[in-house]
Amino acid sequence: MEIIFGRRVRCDTPGTFRTAIDRPLIDPDDKGVVVNIFYKHSRVKQYLKEGRAMRIETVINCPRDLACNARLPNLDELQDKARAINRRILDAERAGQGTVLASPAFERVAHPSVDAEGRRTPALRFGDPRVMALAGALCQTLLAATGFTNKNLRVLIAGLLGSSYTPGQMTYDLRRLRLGGLIRRLPHTNRYTLTEDGIRIAVFYTKIYNRLLVPLTAANQPQAPPELRAALAAITRHVDDYADRARLPRAA
Repeated sequence: MEIIFGRRVRCDTPGTFRTAIDRPLIDPDDKGVVVNIFYKHSRVKQYLKEGRAMRIETVINCPRDLACNARLPNLDELQDKARAINRRILDAERAGQGTVLASPAFERVAHPSVDAEGRRTPALRFGDPRVMALAGALCQTLLAATGFTNKNLRVLIAGLLGSSYTPGQMTYDLRRLRLGGLIRRLPHTNRYTLTEDGIRIAVFYTKIYNRLLVPLTAANQPQAPPELRAALAAITRHVDDYADRARLPRAA
């Protein structure tokens, strides 16, 4: 809410702050899923227009929600602020989608490296349970306008790991994130924010793990779709045939 509407939201700020994902009852095939983001008396509505173009409608029922007066001479200012809201929601969504990593960037993070000053940066290896929990926790802080601290990030990681996660481990992980250029410390504070590379790495790791590895490792289970199980069986059969032709011994 803070990022999209550009307004500070505190625990005692009055008003409605919520996001709803709905499917319209009237002509649902036309608009598909509709996202409504409510901020006090105003809201942003986002949907696919006629299945072809993304449409965003920002409705300001109370100009004072955006620190703008209600009289007609202030219409231009109100329009500028509404258009800024539209841009910010697209920027936030683009950050989640633009996660393709160039090979050098991936290698720099996934393998140990040494910077120009001779400091060694430990690797953040994809698939390691602790690294995956770290990436998932960073994704949860993606829209935190005030950044995150050692303490609240450690709580998130411990919850995702489902096991103990010590302050020493958190300090070590923060160090390798900082040396890897994935986070930066806010001046004169104990808070950190994600860099652009940090956003890409965190979302990329999490998406690949949740959308590719987890479904594939469960593809031979009864609850998996029959088509997926058949495809996996075909791959296994072809690999076995190739190994037999190459006279490779089977693993024990």
